[in-house]
Amino acid sequence: MTNTASLIALSKAMPKTELHLHIEGTFEPEQMFSIAQRNQVTLKYATVEELKAAYQFTNLQDFLDLYYQGMSVLIKEADFYDLTMAYLQKVHSENVVHVEIFFDPQGHTERGVPFDVQIKGIRQALEDAKQKWGMTYQLIMSFLRHLSEESAFETLEAAKPFLDWIDGVGLDSSEVGHPPEKFAKVFSVCRDLGLKITAHAGEEGPPEYVWQALDLIKVQRIDHGNRALEDDDLVAEIARQQLTLTVCPLSNLKLCVVNDMVDHPIRTMLKLGLKATVNSDDPAYFGGYMNDNYQALIERTQINKQELYQLARNGIEGSWMETAIKKQHLQQLDILFDN
Repeated sequence: MTNTASLIALSKAMPKTELHLHIEGTFEPEQMFSIAQRNQVTLKYATVEELKAAYQFTNLQDFLDLYYQGMSVLIKEADFYDLTMAYLQKVHSENVVHVEIFFDPQGHTERGVPFDVQIKGIRQALEDAKQKWGMTYQLIMSFLRHLSEESAFETLEAAKPFLDWIDGVGLDSSEVGHPPEKFAKVFSVCRDLGLKITAHAGEEGPPEYVWQALDLIKVQRIDHGNRALEDDDLVAEIARQQLTLTVCPLSNLKLCVVNDMVDHPIRTMLKLGLKATVNSDDPAYFGGYMNDNYQALIERTQINKQELYQLARNGIEGSWMETAIKKQHLQQLDILFDN
């Protein structure tokens, strides 16, 4: 077996965490069509093949336009359950042992789908996966940054009856023109409520947005963070705080954050002492789940065995799972890599 093949086999076998996953971004075309028919929602694509063709885009906004259209078929609790369970079944087959899932309530409440319908369907699937496979999870409610902070506050109010089910809050959607400072007040309230804090920053937005995420939002980790590498002082601060970066390689390629996977900065991040992790972001749209992302890195960036180990370890350590469970997974990882 070649070294590349052995590393790919190792990446498939190792226990993995997924810390950057938008559940609405796991919508495979076949399932979208099926749920659309069930709910008598008409998509603007006549066939699954036409829809698959639409999954070709070159920037974040084109993707988001399709992403929000896909959301439109999600109406009932069963829809959210089925979407979530399909993802969980997929990643369970890839040895993902822990997931931290974003959901975008504003994308649904804007369409008249109540908050409770969404969260009940998603959480039931997560609970069922926990019972079936022992897969642990955290649920992260994301605010849409292209909407107002007032809308975020309204969403937080709707979430209050369900705060026992919500582990953290995030910030996603169109980054450029919507800096983290726009949401400083609502995140302050979220911190006071005891919610964990993360935010998308430095994907398309400048290093300044990452600074704002640190200084104003007071994030406990950073989603993406690629452009932080443009600022040496920022890199030093992220390393000093030991903040986890939830990096999404195939997403970066699909959205032209990098032009070629050969140029992906994840090895540089590791060399700089940053706690980079591997995640799939919106796998149905970006061409791959966890194993696909690891395989792309192994084949194109030539990450070595130690770097592969470090990425997996960072994913476990950077998760919000219980310490005792982290130790179990780290022991499994060590045993696998010692062989």
